[in-house]
Amino acid sequence: MRVATIIALLSLTSSALAEGPSFRNQVQPILAKFGCSTGACHGAAAGQGGFKLSLLGYDDHGDHLAITRAANGRRIVYEDPARSLFLLKATKAVAHKGGQKIKPDSREYQVLADWIAHGAEGPKKGEATIQRIEITPGQITLKPGVEHPLKVTAYFSDGHSEDVTAWAKYTAGNTSVATVSDAGRVKVTGFGEGTITAWYLSRLNIATVTVPYENKADFAAFKPRNFIDEMVLEKLQQLNLPPSGACTDDEFIRRAFLDTIGILPTADEVRVFLSDTRTGKRDVLIDSLLKRPEFVDYWAYKWSDLLLVQSDKLPVVPMFSYYQWIRRHVELNTPWDVMVRDLLTATGSTVENGAGNFFTLHDEPTKLAETVSVAFLGMAINCAKCHNHPMEKWTNDQYYAFANLFARVRSKNGSQADERVIFADSTGDVIQPLTGKPQAPAPLDAKPIQLTSTEDRRQVLAAWLTSPDNPYFTRSITNRVWANFLGTGLVEAVDDLRMTNPASNEKLLSAASRFLADRQYDLKSLMRVILQSQTYQRSSTATSGNQADRRFYARYYPKRLMAEVLLDAVSQVTAVPTSFNVERRNANRGLGTAYPMGYRAIQLPDTNTRSAFLNGFGRPDRVQTCECERTNEPSMAQALHMANGDTLNEKLKQKDNRIDKLLASGKSSREIVEEIYLASVSRMPTMVESKTMSGVLDAAKSPEERRETLQDIVWSLLSSRDFVFNH
Repeated sequence: MRVATIIALLSLTSSALAEGPSFRNQVQPILAKFGCSTGACHGAAAGQGGFKLSLLGYDDHGDHLAITRAANGRRIVYEDPARSLFLLKATKAVAHKGGQKIKPDSREYQVLADWIAHGAEGPKKGEATIQRIEITPGQITLKPGVEHPLKVTAYFSDGHSEDVTAWAKYTAGNTSVATVSDAGRVKVTGFGEGTITAWYLSRLNIATVTVPYENKADFAAFKPRNFIDEMVLEKLQQLNLPPSGACTDDEFIRRAFLDTIGILPTADEVRVFLSDTRTGKRDVLIDSLLKRPEFVDYWAYKWSDLLLVQSDKLPVVPMFSYYQWIRRHVELNTPWDVMVRDLLTATGSTVENGAGNFFTLHDEPTKLAETVSVAFLGMAINCAKCHNHPMEKWTNDQYYAFANLFARVRSKNGSQADERVIFADSTGDVIQPLTGKPQAPAPLDAKPIQLTSTEDRRQVLAAWLTSPDNPYFTRSITNRVWANFLGTGLVEAVDDLRMTNPASNEKLLSAASRFLADRQYDLKSLMRVILQSQTYQRSSTATSGNQADRRFYARYYPKRLMAEVLLDAVSQVTAVPTSFNVERRNANRGLGTAYPMGYRAIQLPDTNTRSAFLNGFGRPDRVQTCECERTNEPSMAQALHMANGDTLNEKLKQKDNRIDKLLASGKSSREIVEEIYLASVSRMPTMVESKTMSGVLDAAKSPEERRETLQDIVWSLLSSRDFVFNH
């Protein structure tokens, strides 16, 4: 240990008269880099071994006190830095549960020893603070097996910059494409595109690593129809991913119906579309779908998921008022920014103004802040409630400044039963726990409002949030709409638009966002340009060169029908509507015991309905604003529902259903099979399918056997991948 002391002191000789290392800018990064201030070590909520640091060093003053003053200052020996417990533990010269973090002859050891020798000074007023970091190269194209170093440069408020490559932390966003070492060296592991994130002093930046596939691709035959196709093709060419060809007309009509209005086309609608010889018939179909009443049902349901419409937390009458508010805006095609502004500034009766129920559901400022950020900015800031966000740039101060925008929203009982009245008060603030004082209210990355101002802070929030200049608002809704039609978002998941989770095609997301903003947030205009694109109209059949693609839209990605759409499709094909019973806890709260017969699942305003089928296929509870509430993951329960579940079996056995009507129609077996195929999978049966199915049906010896045979044919189609998936 005496040798280590001499090494440390000798390293300090040349700088003895100079100012020591900065605690904020040099010591804290070392503690973060080597894991001392991470959640698995002393950065945990309760610390480790009696020593507690803030997570990744967000609290400079608190950490300085913990190191130099806590435990009677026993961690620091100023006259002999090498004898400091702070260094002895880190080098494991004495027992340390966390193991050896640094070596006595390392640069990090020298910096820490130098800091102690200069009096272990804390953060200073007026010292330079970090502004940003830059990672170079920011975009790099590599080949398999290649390694490449990265460089990270930190830029400070006084104008100087430092090479902090050695002390930055690195993570790889897609390890199947590339990994990164602690020293910042990238190693290619596969084909595709991945990102490397560098973190230093609560600042983040990313580098993109592109590894082209080894395909012989010819893109000359693919002529872009609009800006979407241009940018998708540009990305596919960078990756050498050949796109699939165009989908067939029967694939397109089924796909467009399900993605746009949530129902299947009828057999007659399919016949008419397939027989139409006009070159622009797909555009005609798209325009007609955007005008259908079912469009309102589908998108009102989608936004009800996002805004958590349900009667578990809301009384029944206000719940219906909330749903009708959403439905009215969808029906009027209200611009998205206007709709959101109306919601966030809602006042008055929750019965008369359904938007006010948003504040009944979220009756606490921090809950409102977290919900608004996820729903309308596409990102979660809740991690910043306790500390600076470890995966984003948001700080603990920014969290409480944002939450303070909602501190003066109040509610009181109205004159009617179950009615609340929402209003804005002129006093009240959220206290920042770290300082014990209120944080000046401010939107994220925006100027604060004075604490003494009596204006409704939500007006400032709404103006900032819905501004076309807001870098998050437009991207969030653009990404949500894109994911509905293409199956996976440009950023996935759609409510995870953090910097460290970049878009698979940033150029496209930016262009689509500008397109929407330029059209005053008319969502139908965005839907139309997506539906018209060659990208959307590609075949879902993979080629030998694009089988591995899951992110770049070389083909249309098949996706399982969402629970409500699947149930409605089963009801539509069998011509047997579903009866929806209200959950018992709501049966005496104004809903009775059931919705009127004829309601489709996608028309239900409330998720509190009894349905094992919907629950089994991932219907959300609408408890939290998170895409994770709805699941499309396959399960054994789903397989059993389709193979032998009561829902499907009862509809097939029901008298006077489609099966009975077809058998009574006088149609031939071939015509019956054709009708069932058109009604369920929106295509004509192949010659083999037609011959086989009609042959089995003709072989039935009695009416009972014929019905049972046709029932089996319908069951086989409804339980097939062709039906359960949109492709």
